[in-house]
Amino acid sequence: MNDIIKDIGEFIFIEDELQTADIIFVVGGSHPELGEKAAELWHDSYAPLCFVGGGVSIKSGVFPGPKSNTQVYNQEYKTEFDFFFDVLLKNGVNSESIVGENKSGFTRENADFAKVSCDKMNIKVNKAILVCKKFHARRSLMFYQSAFPNTDFCVTTIDGYNITKENWFKTEQGVNRVLGELRRCGDQFNSVDVSNYIK
Repeated sequence: MNDIIKDIGEFIFIEDELQTADIIFVVGGSHPELGEKAAELWHDSYAPLCFVGGGVSIKSGVFPGPKSNTQVYNQEYKTEFDFFFDVLLKNGVNSESIVGENKSGFTRENADFAKVSCDKMNIKVNKAILVCKKFHARRSLMFYQSAFPNTDFCVTTIDGYNITKENWFKTEQGVNRVLGELRRCGDQFNSVDVSNYIK
């Protein structure tokens, strides 16, 4: 494999060995597989709480609806929070174990609003599991680490458009998604507090 392709893949795609944690964060979106993965981890006792966040699309002003399994997740969801709450419930997570917020519109807000919400609910987050799409892992981790500078994160992922470290460079969609993430990581790094990365 070409070195630059390998280097980009190693940077963008993160997958950690699972560890028990205080909470499972589901990074917003409309893929039910994110919530299904969180429910699976909850059932396996990796964490007692699932945090779901998200309001509406900043582009359209509405929640666009599920990307898949619409026969199962068939309600009229006003926000990403409503959607993922339903996904978790339908996958057997107790409602008391689901917390979150319904205002964030993009990844950085997902992280920042999660921090505000956890602080308000007095949820101490020493360790957290971050559930996101594979190609979204680096940027998700970047913002959650910035919002929770004293938290150890473990990243676990779902495919999301079937774009993986092994195949992203083989399709136009994969190249566009991954290089778009690479560009956003650089562009948006300027907006985070770099001191939060220095331990």
